[in-house]
Amino acid sequence: MSRRAGFILSLVLLLMLGLLASYLLGKLEPYEDVVEHGPAPEVASSPYLAAEHFLRKQGLKAQRAEGLEVLDGLPSQGQTLMLLADRSNMTPRQVERVLQWTANGGHLLFIAERLWDEEEGKSGDLLLDLLGIQQYMSDELDEEDGGETEEGHEEGEAYPQLTKLYLENEDAPAYIAFDTDFHLFDSQNRAHAWANSDAATHLLQLYHGDGLITVLSDPWIWQNRNIDEYDHAWLLWYLGQDSAVTLLYHAERDALASLLLRHFPLALVLLALLLVALLWHVGMRHGPLQAPASRARRQLEEHLRGSADFLLRRSGQHSLLKGLQQDIARRARRRYPGFEKLAVAEQWQVLGRLTRLPAKDISQAMRPLPPQRLSASDFTRQVAHLQTLRNAL
Repeated sequence: MSRRAGFILSLVLLLMLGLLASYLLGKLEPYEDVVEHGPAPEVASSPYLAAEHFLRKQGLKAQRAEGLEVLDGLPSQGQTLMLLADRSNMTPRQVERVLQWTANGGHLLFIAERLWDEEEGKSGDLLLDLLGIQQYMSDELDEEDGGETEEGHEEGEAYPQLTKLYLENEDAPAYIAFDTDFHLFDSQNRAHAWANSDAATHLLQLYHGDGLITVLSDPWIWQNRNIDEYDHAWLLWYLGQDSAVTLLYHAERDALASLLLRHFPLALVLLALLLVALLWHVGMRHGPLQAPASRARRQLEEHLRGSADFLLRRSGQHSLLKGLQQDIARRARRRYPGFEKLAVAEQWQVLGRLTRLPAKDISQAMRPLPPQRLSASDFTRQVAHLQTLRNAL
């Protein structure tokens, strides 16, 4: 192919590619597509993150706490503590500490976690039981209580499923979507403010010492996905206004073992291998096995000493001494028929005549044994007296 023909062919190919590109570009249409990646890790691990940001945006100082240890450096005055975490592992001492913090002027807000048990006379929620607040399922309420709430609002009003919070100098209430399955009851009549739906009461406020306590039936209204509904965010601000807010909703920490396994798996494997090596080293025999002693070298004295040690450990001192006394009595019966029928004093006199031993030695050997254990020297001395008396018979 000549150079001119090759040049013409290249131009034709370029022209065809240009026409194809123009055709394809004419068919393309731009569009927008939103890909949902879900919440960020910080949002997924913090269900009340939006509540924190909202409070800060309103000019309130808001912080997150990981446990009740925050009370060590948290003053009571001008502070609101919101216990939104699970309190099932809360101890009586921690409950007393929280209530004392509140009585000193703090504002405590917590969620009712347990239902009242009529048979037990308690709910098991230590905070609720100490404050005299009982939680019921709303469908368990008496029929006559269903038509009128604690504020006296009759059925038929707007939005019966929503909880209404009435404030002074306000024409309309605030609306909050609490779970209407639960109802709070102030058994000690201490509450000075409350909020209820058409079926149940969901918020109670009462004074405690110099402080204030707010009890809610459920906390989901302030979670990230619900705080923007109705007046949920406003209620959060209203309850925390004029104070610094501390939110505690991560009280249930992972156990130390699970944290170590999550963050230091290699270190745990190395530690396990080190333990196995240590046990293997300690369990190893060092040096040759010691051959058992030959039976031929054992003497009668060793057998007697071993037997005596065995009897002493197994039967005790009193059994051995009593056995010697009985052996003496048997030998005396053989030499003096009717010995066993004599009184003790007469038996000792007979033993004195038969052995020609002093009466002191006879009484020392045959006297009743004391209940307490003898010392080694007293035991040896008593055995010597009995053996001397037995040998004399």
